[in-house]
Amino acid sequence: MWGCIYTRCTFVYLFDLYVCDYPMKFVHLHTHSHYSLLDGLAKIDDLIDRAKELGMEALALTDHGNLYGAVEFYVKAKKAGIKPLLGLEAYVAKGSRLDRQLVKDESTGTGKKAKENYNHLTLICENETGWKNLLKLSSSSHLEGFYYKPRIDREILNQWHEGLIALSGCLGGEIAQFCVQGRMEEAEATAREYLSIFGKDNFFIEIWHLPHIPDAAIAVKGLKEIAKKLNIPMVATKDIHYARPEDAQYQDILLAVQTGNTVNDANRMSMMDENYAMNSAEEMASWFPDVPEVIENTNKIAERCNVTLELDVVRLPKFETPGGMDSMDYLEKLIREGLSSRYKEITQEVTDRMEYEIGVIRNTGYADYFLIVQDYIKWSRDHGVVVGPGRGSAAGSLVAYVLTITDVDPIKYDLLFERFLNPDRIQMPDIDIDFADTRRDEVVNYVREKYGADRVAQIITFGTMAARAAIRDAGRALGLSYGFCDQVAKLVPAPPTPVKSLKQAMEVVEELRTMYVTNPDAKKLLDAAQKLEGVARHASVHACGIIISAEPLTDVVALQRSPQNENSVITQFEQGIIEKLGLLKMDFLGLRNLTIIEEALRLVKESTGELLNISDISLEDPKTFEVLQNGDTVGVFQFESSGMRRYLKELRPTEFEDVVAMVALYRPGPMELIPDYINRKYGREEVKLLHPMLKPILGKTYGIGIYQEQMMRIARDLAGYTLAEADTLRKAIGKKIQSLLDEQEGKLINGMIANGINEKVARKIWELFPPFAKYGFNRSHSVCYGLIGYQTAYLKAHYPIEFMTALFNSESDDVERIAFLIDEAKKHSITVSPPDINESAVNFAPQGKMIRFGLAAIKNVGTAVVEAIIAERKENGPYEGLEDFLARVKHKDVNKKSIESLTKAGVFDSFKIERGQVLANMDEILRYSQTMKKNETSNQTNLFGTVYSKSVLNLREAPPIAKKDKLNWEKELLGLYISDHPLSEHKAQLMQYKVKGIKELLALDQKDQNKHRIAGVVTSIKKITTKSGKPMAFARIEDANESIEAIVFTETLARTQNLWCENKLIVAEGKLSAKDSDMKFICEGAVELV
Repeated sequence: MWGCIYTRCTFVYLFDLYVCDYPMKFVHLHTHSHYSLLDGLAKIDDLIDRAKELGMEALALTDHGNLYGAVEFYVKAKKAGIKPLLGLEAYVAKGSRLDRQLVKDESTGTGKKAKENYNHLTLICENETGWKNLLKLSSSSHLEGFYYKPRIDREILNQWHEGLIALSGCLGGEIAQFCVQGRMEEAEATAREYLSIFGKDNFFIEIWHLPHIPDAAIAVKGLKEIAKKLNIPMVATKDIHYARPEDAQYQDILLAVQTGNTVNDANRMSMMDENYAMNSAEEMASWFPDVPEVIENTNKIAERCNVTLELDVVRLPKFETPGGMDSMDYLEKLIREGLSSRYKEITQEVTDRMEYEIGVIRNTGYADYFLIVQDYIKWSRDHGVVVGPGRGSAAGSLVAYVLTITDVDPIKYDLLFERFLNPDRIQMPDIDIDFADTRRDEVVNYVREKYGADRVAQIITFGTMAARAAIRDAGRALGLSYGFCDQVAKLVPAPPTPVKSLKQAMEVVEELRTMYVTNPDAKKLLDAAQKLEGVARHASVHACGIIISAEPLTDVVALQRSPQNENSVITQFEQGIIEKLGLLKMDFLGLRNLTIIEEALRLVKESTGELLNISDISLEDPKTFEVLQNGDTVGVFQFESSGMRRYLKELRPTEFEDVVAMVALYRPGPMELIPDYINRKYGREEVKLLHPMLKPILGKTYGIGIYQEQMMRIARDLAGYTLAEADTLRKAIGKKIQSLLDEQEGKLINGMIANGINEKVARKIWELFPPFAKYGFNRSHSVCYGLIGYQTAYLKAHYPIEFMTALFNSESDDVERIAFLIDEAKKHSITVSPPDINESAVNFAPQGKMIRFGLAAIKNVGTAVVEAIIAERKENGPYEGLEDFLARVKHKDVNKKSIESLTKAGVFDSFKIERGQVLANMDEILRYSQTMKKNETSNQTNLFGTVYSKSVLNLREAPPIAKKDKLNWEKELLGLYISDHPLSEHKAQLMQYKVKGIKELLALDQKDQNKHRIAGVVTSIKKITTKSGKPMAFARIEDANESIEAIVFTETLARTQNLWCENKLIVAEGKLSAKDSDMKFICEGAVELV
């Protein structure tokens, strides 16, 4: 039975007023969380905490049109001792859910937009059948009925109503709206219809207390009449959108954020006219003294609702084996075949390791898992999709290696199976796979076709407001100045600091605390931001997660379409919930660097005829180590950052183990150990070990604990742990739970003592373990990603033109990156040439000792025209001149815009025709082009069979174009300067001004406060007015190699006003300003370069 909350209740009996005290209970049946994405503020924890505070023992969650928070709510409510009622506030289409057109409004006789043609209906699960039906209804509303809102209709309510209790809805409910409009016959007919669908015990009229909304009183009056007439029970609800009354102002700010308004804007969406907080049973009862049963009926519903979700189970699909063979038997067959393929000689070590892993897989029941993964990996390799050598702990599995799931020998590289699959901790293995990013979708489509579209989906994820974003969004909604909000936001430590929330930031940042106490605007802003922090703003798709289900997914999860791609189906539950439900999640990751390797290998074959297998390259290649030792690693996976390049020059790696170590060490935290690693490698620092037994474990890393696997081996070799127990130790240390740490500390020390190690030494060895949680990295992952890095370095060392070409094509959408790579190519004596009508391919392509720009890089031309140009050239040879080009390429989009763009980009320069002449004769060129197209359309003849005379292209002379204009066109159409840079004509002046390159400037210490001069082109300018009404500007200045944002304050702007426009060439003087590692240039003066 439910606990009691006592309240006073008045009622009239035989004209005498009686007052009595009796136990009162109430359950909120209409509750929105922040997963009601537009208007819900309360997080799940907030709602549960508030319900407990009010002494309630049950609570429903009924978010708008989705089940995003349902399982999270179920788990957390159960843990808190609150009975969870799972529900949904559905949108019911007035016609069919499939309608996408205007629907007649019977009250006005006019057409209404389809987005207005739905009403609300509250649905709550009574049992597991109801939950499954709710999953289907919600899925259908998104997959079939989505039009502005996810809509269901009567057809599918009739199909999937069993196990559901329906409430007539809020003021937006269909019956309520008929009542407001005075259409009582239709209201009654609708109520009868829902009674017919759900049954007399499963349909309730919902009433509310909304005294400030006039229509609400009219609706409630009509609803009561219908309930009485049709003998339908009523329930009282509160349309909860936030937990506490004081949260109303913050929910209003949230609405302003979501709709792009400020709270001061008139005619915006707002819910401040009423209180939408969670109220006590006493308050709810006080609003309905004439119908006390509406309170009691909420309890009756809660008592009836008993849903048990199947959690923490394994729902592994069965792999279809040949002839129905047992999964484990088939897996072992593939393993035996793979062993002989991988190893010329199968040693006892390999045999023992394999038998052990097979035994673990058999005992855990994960044979089908391995079969599913090896199947889509095999399909990928068979279809030429480049697959990474491995990722994460899966590379520690010998089974994965012989099945070619991974391409790293775990025995050779001393990798641990237990780090991947711990036999003491039955948990679904996790094999993440990298594919070439341009081909990932092909693999996903294969899996979808093999297992069925109804059993494969991607995973939803939610964009939530992080601390800094919450400050800026709240400030914008409150109408506070951007500068002030930005100042406050930047006081919050940025990742990867351990500060995870605004609350933590307030505790550790004194300036933030002081501002909160002394500045009223700051207090208002931070209070609002703390409420918005963590609130879901929008749904998107998990970057790599794919679910494969043994049963139709709508039996287990709710589905919807991806907000970014309506052809992609995703779950309504996030990854953590998917795993809680026991569904098989696979990570299919698209890795750009694999695409670069794939294209580089193709180009090598085209250029040299060599069929290079990247898996077969030597890991002791001198030229590759030369690239690494010189820090010449732009474009090399994992080794490109300036800090990494600096350390590589110091380390001068001589073996692959150095490469693996740098992958693990170059991260916040362990990075501080890199100097020790370097010094010990070269004998400048002594390697000291606490015990000789540590040498086989820490010797390769010069006594430094780098990998988690080293921690596990210490526990095994020194303390007698099994590797499974050692993995449990690793997890315990990572969780930092003191009770677990105390337990493991005693076990480890006692184990070492039992192994003959002095207690004092044993305790010192234990002290090595907690830092592992901070520094230790997964060696399996380091080896895999170190290998990809080494492979890209090998290609750069041996095939620089092909490698750089592949790199250019992978970055073709990033103009600044291309400019940087052109500079890198020049350092290697590789010329990057402008596009040419007879030499360019679609994309960047190698051409002898140079790389040629592709035609697709030119703006305003379009892929179809480019493909038509190249197809014609391949079929009939090079174009002999402009006239020949126009006569042969007759694509409909060869028009003024595309011809002008091709001309300005210089593709016709090889015809020895001036760009200015082409542009000056555009009318004649278009006339000639149209004539050629007409001739082709009429097949060169008229009605009488006479051949048309050949048209002639007559171009009048025109003055040549200035070099400056040509460069500006290059910048406009290719995004960067190719043939030269505007600064090149001003070298003497730059020397006179003692200008520093922007790249050199950015390499300075962030604390540098010296004055510097830079020169460059103003590529963009944004002028604003400050809070005090003064003008200032933000400009981007770009030289030949780099760019920087310049801030021009009011006084400087007044003196240099005429300089701040696009394409102006200037010298600017000022100082560096660094906040959050974002370097800016505070401009104090500027002159024009002429």
